[in-house]
Amino acid sequence: MRIPSVSLTDRNTTDLPTPRPEPVFLLLCSAALRVASARIERALQPIQSESASPAEQVAHPEAEHSAAFAVLHAEVHVGPVVHVVPDAEGRADRLEAVAGLCSGPMPRVMVVPTDVTNAESVNALFAKAHATFGRIDLLFNNAGMNVPPTPLEDLTPEQWQNVVNVNLTGLFLCTQAAFRYMKSQTPQGGRIINNGSISAQAPRPHAIAYTATKCGVTGITKTTALEGRPYHIACGQIDIGNAETELTAKMRQGVLQADGQIKAEPTMHVDNVANAVVHMASLPLDANILFLTVMATNMPFVGRG
Repeated sequence: MRIPSVSLTDRNTTDLPTPRPEPVFLLLCSAALRVASARIERALQPIQSESASPAEQVAHPEAEHSAAFAVLHAEVHVGPVVHVVPDAEGRADRLEAVAGLCSGPMPRVMVVPTDVTNAESVNALFAKAHATFGRIDLLFNNAGMNVPPTPLEDLTPEQWQNVVNVNLTGLFLCTQAAFRYMKSQTPQGGRIINNGSISAQAPRPHAIAYTATKCGVTGITKTTALEGRPYHIACGQIDIGNAETELTAKMRQGVLQADGQIKAEPTMHVDNVANAVVHMASLPLDANILFLTVMATNMPFVGRG
């Protein structure tokens, strides 16, 4: 059996401990990529098998798998209060639906409603996952939010803080908690994948809070990759452009461009995102994709519009 985070094949491993045969993945789901996260879960599991390719294994979900998953949800609502825990029962129902999309039997899939903006809630989440499965090998930081397009001068302090709390503070808290477990566990190490955004490279009009936080995510990714080196902790970032979800449906009708025009934009299937994350997660710990951009081919990103 192989695990995606540590591989002892064809390389010098004098500084790496013997791998554990049962890795644990945390998929931090947002509303936009609930289904993609389930597909990521199904695709990650076959990486454990030497007998068939990932594609063949995914095509046969009844195949034996060894991975364990904590499926988390940090869905947020635009408004004066960012909340998950206050509506925990409703969130749990949504999470159970996500868990139903996953191929692993319970308790291989664990549902944990979590407020990523609250350190105690995040720490409790990771403690529960670790107590249940014994270790943490992969964290996909995918919780995020935005507010409706708002000119810079009209954005309220509350709107600004809500976006910062989820997109930046929440990502940091989850990264910090995962890092602690990955550093202290035996065998040591793991992988953290952050959902950034192409907005950090080319912002959209009227999205200063979102853009600022995604620039911050890039800083967290680089720093985590740097500080994780001594502990076999890899950190990378996926920047997504126009994945087709319920949150990007408006792009087909038209969105504000840098020149002030409203234009429809091409989108891509969200499976492309899931496949990219699977590729990042499947690498051994001596290899890392620091940054990966996956985008709709004809969207107005490269160049000047």
